[in-house]
Amino acid sequence: MRIPVRATLAAVAALGALLVPANAEATPGSGVTGVILSKTTLGKTDYILREITIQPGGGTGWHFHDGTLYAFVKAGTLTHNDADCVTQDVYRTGATFVEPKGSDKVHIGRNLGSTPIVLDVLYVLPTGSPLAEDAPNPGCDFQ
Repeated sequence: MRIPVRATLAAVAALGALLVPANAEATPGSGVTGVILSKTTLGKTDYILREITIQPGGGTGWHFHDGTLYAFVKAGTLTHNDADCVTQDVYRTGATFVEPKGSDKVHIGRNLGSTPIVLDVLYVLPTGSPLAEDAPNPGCDFQ
């Protein structure tokens, strides 16, 4: 799956000749910053390429997305948990992953390591949707 995600990221970056550097909207959590590299709207879909940095000890907070996300780990190791508090995926430098859409797909990304995580993320969202929707902790003993 690495090749299609990288190819998709490259295609959207090429489509997004309109570069819009900006600080990302705050999401729940701490130690997370983001910069929108490109944004393109085709029909009723926004394609947003964003670079996200999560500092050691930081996390995204619990959230979900209104569209599908495609991510590439440029640096660091991301610990990704689902709302069942058990499912845990660990993505290291060079890994790709997909976050499906929907309020039933609540999750959190955390940096449990000692170096910053850098992610390149392609958001494929209904036009005008926020990058993420805040969600309460589903009862997990971590934040």
